Amino acid sequence: KQAFFQIKEVKDKGYEMTSIVPIPTVKWNSYNNDVMIQFNQFIMPYLIDLKAEFTQYKISELKELNSKYSIILYRWLSMNYNQYEHYSVKGGRRAEQVENYRNPSISVKELREITDTVNEYPRFDNFERRVLKIALKEINAHTSFNVSYEKVKKGRSVDSIVFHIEKKRTADDNSYKLEDKDYQSDKEEKSRNEADLLKQAMESKYTRLLIENFLLSPLEMTDTALMAGLQKNVYPLYDELKELRGLNGVKDHLSYVSSKQEAYSKRNVAKYLKKA
Repeated sequence: KQAFFQIKEVKDKGYEMTSIVPIPTVKWNSYNNDVMIQFNQFIMPYLIDLKAEFTQYKISELKELNSKYSIILYRWLSMNYNQYEHYSVKGGRRAEQVENYRNPSISVKELREITDTVNEYPRFDNFERRVLKIALKEINAHTSFNVSYEKVKKGRSVDSIVFHIEKKRTADDNSYKLEDKDYQSDKEEKSRNEADLLKQAMESKYTRLLIENFLLSPLEMTDTALMAGLQKNVYPLYDELKELRGLNGVKDHLSYVSSKQEAYSKRNVAKYLKKA
């Protein structure tokens, strides 16, 4: 009921802030297990693009944090560090911007707003002791982050905080690969292969047939991994069917699949059509 997202987007002339209540409506009843949740339309682009992982974090780490300030700060730090990891590999940001995600700065005013301490601990030394130091002690002890900070003064007052985030190394940690040229080369090769498959899929007559038979939606066509998967794993099977029965044989097959398709919770179109 109290949740809201505060989203900061960097623009050429500065940045834009958006505050969004993600779930304005929830409806349920006393006689069955149905719950209806309506998401705010403005949060949908961020939910759809969760591949970017800017707002994902480990529940196993989150549950170890006792202070509400630790949880709030951990989420904010995760959002920034996830962007650092994403843009370090994918590109799309200047080197300076990428480093700023690993060393994010926040004004004391904004930090008080997100921790709901605008009217608490008016003296900064109390705020630092009760909020910052307790939160970072828990985060450093129980999560994959090691975080330090420095205070930036404006005049005699502390104006902002710059955090420095380091990822702890674990046995299954692949974060070191961000600096690994061979790994980056492999990622780039995979990306090029996926782009080639995507182009072929978008131009394929089979894609048009799937849409005509309501087996593929326009929204699903924006999923590059899905379309590449269709081109790689499904369309070759349609080529084989075409060799045996002609294009009409493929059309008959898809018409049959469309009429008999079953509902399934985790919609994986490529896997479903390959099995069909």
